Amino acid sequence: MSGAPLKRCYKELPVWIVEDHHDVVRHIYRAIASRHLPLRNIKMVHLDSHPDLLIPVNMSADTVFDKDKLFSELSIENWIMPMVYAGHVSCVAWLHPYWAQQITEGEHRMAVGRDSSTTTIRVTSTDNYFLSDGLYMSEKQLENSKPLRLNVVKVNPVKPSHGSLTGERSEEDTERWFAKRARTDFNVAGETSCSEPLLTCTDTLQPAEGSHRTGFGDDEEGSTSYVVKRISACLSETEPYILDIDLDFFSCKNPFKELYTQEEYAILKELYNFRGPSTDAEEEELDECVDRRVRQLEDLEAAFADLLEDDGEETVSRWASNPGMASLAQLVSSLKSRNMCPDYEMVHQAGLTCDSVELPHHISTDEEIDSLISAVQLFLKALPKPTLVTMSRSSLDEYCPVEQVDSVQSKVLAALESLYGPLDLHKDFENSSTNTQDCQPQAS
Repeated sequence: MSGAPLKRCYKELPVWIVEDHHDVVRHIYRAIASRHLPLRNIKMVHLDSHPDLLIPVNMSADTVFDKDKLFSELSIENWIMPMVYAGHVSCVAWLHPYWAQQITEGEHRMAVGRDSSTTTIRVTSTDNYFLSDGLYMSEKQLENSKPLRLNVVKVNPVKPSHGSLTGERSEEDTERWFAKRARTDFNVAGETSCSEPLLTCTDTLQPAEGSHRTGFGDDEEGSTSYVVKRISACLSETEPYILDIDLDFFSCKNPFKELYTQEEYAILKELYNFRGPSTDAEEEELDECVDRRVRQLEDLEAAFADLLEDDGEETVSRWASNPGMASLAQLVSSLKSRNMCPDYEMVHQAGLTCDSVELPHHISTDEEIDSLISAVQLFLKALPKPTLVTMSRSSLDEYCPVEQVDSVQSKVLAALESLYGPLDLHKDFENSSTNTQDCQPQAS
């Protein structure tokens, strides 16, 4: 018998819950091996306050073909792109709350390939998110490149109604409206997938301060209809896809802000500041920008590695004399005034988050969490059922506030069960031997 192997279907929707986000990769690979997911061109809907689209800077590209070695080299901020280079993932919709704006809103097309000179993985996107990590490279310099279609889609909370929609629409009207939109305008979900009751909601946005609110059914950026349109451009009813959820999508901390004073954080932002290229920069300027950034980060890494061995006045003065590093002396003095043995490796990790855009920091109220879960429930209602759900708690490193994570997880699982029926739940994080007190935040 010739042809591709038949696709297999799970009896119940599997949900794998991990602590550190990169640990979902092994469960994705297992689904590929069991033929529940295809080997190539998988699509992913990724809900997170962080894109997680960086690349292990010095990892050999060929590592992606040795899964055990790959698993050992991934981190929370860089687990998706190696799967793209391996050919497994070709389309990612990054759904972000309004407080997370690390990549420009809209559709991005790029190639992910092997740098012929260093054998590492690089990307052709000129967005500052990639440039500031020194990851850009022109396509002509890449080997074995794979295409990636990235959709960056903002999600605003919806405001739960109290009996009716803006005084005009009943719950029954809401049900009919979304069922009709899902069947016609978006051409994604069939009639059978819209038969379960929806939450009673108004599509009233609650965006960042200073933004205006829009009414029910508006295609305003961040609204439910906007989200569904943007995602449904990538998905079809018959194609399998991964629904990936980081619980810090609903409430998010920047844990480094609690480790350092405002003054120290301001100095880190100055030291690690990224100077981007001009608008519509030519290839030569982009290359120079990346070279300059790589040298800057290498110098800072070397400085803090040196300080780890000896943070005496002579060492500090020598590094502070370098261009752009004068404020290093002030930073070290401040750190040592609070702790005679600062963790300079952690200081460098914090600095890496201070480039063109700060790490998001928004600790949500219970009402905001519920409103975001309502929004997620509404747009998932109009989309095909995912093949696999992966979920990250991100609580031990405190990106999702530890005092909220259990409640958020419980609410998200209840929302998924209301949409998809019984879940095949795997709490992989309970098998981890990691102790909360031993965990330190990583740059995300």
